Amino acid sequence: MQDGDRIDLDLHRRVSAGDRGAFEELYRRYGGAAYGLALRVTAQEALAQEVVQDAFLALWRAPEAYDPSRGSFRSFFLSLVHHRAVDTVRREERLRKRNERASNLEPLVGEDVAEDVVRDADLELRRKEVLEALGTLPPEQRQVLEMAYFGGATQAWIAEELGIPIGTVKTRTLAAMRKLRRALDREDDG
Repeated sequence: MQDGDRIDLDLHRRVSAGDRGAFEELYRRYGGAAYGLALRVTAQEALAQEVVQDAFLALWRAPEAYDPSRGSFRSFFLSLVHHRAVDTVRREERLRKRNERASNLEPLVGEDVAEDVVRDADLELRRKEVLEALGTLPPEQRQVLEMAYFGGATQAWIAEELGIPIGTVKTRTLAAMRKLRRALDREDDG
């Protein structure tokens, strides 16, 4: 276990006991990465701030949601932020569509619920294919992709965290993306 993970476990334990100082320290440690991830997903500063605030509030209210046996605190928390950001984008899109319909800007003709069902099923299948393809990557390549795309980390931060040169991070990322593309192309052809 790395030092950062040990620190996170201690801070989480203290937050579970109601320690505000530990909560503030977790915010200092992960507020920036959480905001960066939320901003990437929502593409709106105000929504990203709302997502981060909601995620930290959820952590404060229910710290027991984190189970150390299932992975690092960083992965858990940034996953929480990602899910909340995606939910926020979906909510905003539903509100936008509802407002357009209410304003009679969007015709009611042509709305096909079946199209939504098919699209959602296709997205779920694609998500499974991507996860399976990720599982075929060498661990060091999969690690940098997960840190970047699921954890919201920059290449510089990944290099520092793993203690490797940034060029190595870039090389691993590029190689992993090429392997994923080949694996997913094969699945599309099959």
